[in-house]
Amino acid sequence: MRASVSSLSILLLHILLLSAPLPLIQCGDLVDQICKKTPFYDLCVLSLQPTSVKQASGTSLERPLADCAELYIPVVKYNLPQAMDALIRGRYGFANYVFSDASKQAAACEKNFSGEDKSPLTDRNNLISNLSDVAVAIIKILQKGF
Repeated sequence: MRASVSSLSILLLHILLLSAPLPLIQCGDLVDQICKKTPFYDLCVLSLQPTSVKQASGTSLERPLADCAELYIPVVKYNLPQAMDALIRGRYGFANYVFSDASKQAAACEKNFSGEDKSPLTDRNNLISNLSDVAVAIIKILQKGF
């Protein structure tokens, strides 16, 4: 869940930096200062550097990235907290469904990219899918009465 929250934070920071009219040098320094305080410095820098933003803006990556945001935001904001609550309450079937759905959303995000446009989110999508699979496996163990 922490990785998902970090993803949402990076997305929100990305939007903030895109909307802020900062000179290139100041923005680069700001990105470096902020990214040093995150758990994934390299990922943060790659995601927020002004040069990489300008390359993605107006290209065929813009739409698939927006689609991925639409897929992930509800998962992070609503679904995963509900799944955690369901686990606490012993509602394993619902938690299993939500974690399985998170894995499907990661796969759907990955499928948004095609042709020459390689997904810049492949590693993250794989991580979400793998973490979801681990969660589902643990839930199955709990259901059987470990």
